[in-house]
Amino acid sequence: MSQIYQYRLTVPKEAEDVNGHVNNIEYLRWMQDAAILHSDSQGCTKATMDVGATWVVRMHHIEYLRPAFAGEEIIVLTWVADFRRVQSLRKYRIIRVKDNVVLVEGETDWVFVAVKTGRLRSIPKNVMAAFEMLPKEKEQEIFKHIKYC
Repeated sequence: MSQIYQYRLTVPKEAEDVNGHVNNIEYLRWMQDAAILHSDSQGCTKATMDVGATWVVRMHHIEYLRPAFAGEEIIVLTWVADFRRVQSLRKYRIIRVKDNVVLVEGETDWVFVAVKTGRLRSIPKNVMAAFEMLPKEKEQEIFKHIKYC
């Protein structure tokens, strides 16, 4: 099980805005896409649906460091940083492949809710077990060794 999921894409022309670079909302979309793909790949989506629950965003924090442009290849890295009783913190780093420059760093606080009631519920152990967490204090060590190919 890999702690960091990599979602690679080529920036489409329609992702650019009137300023000639990727619109901020596109980064958020790619972060969510990466989170869903990671969850699907680890069996978390199925485990969540099996218990009649879903994940809902409570908060996003995004820091835009550099712009991206149409035609550039980027990688969205995502990982689960922690689980709490009803919440999970997921982090992201978006990197431009050609020069390994970090374009965006972000995080999302997700909450676990019952589909039928919309109420918060405790995250079952089998859902948490779908991911190998990467705590903040170990991020730098992992990023020294990650390959973006």
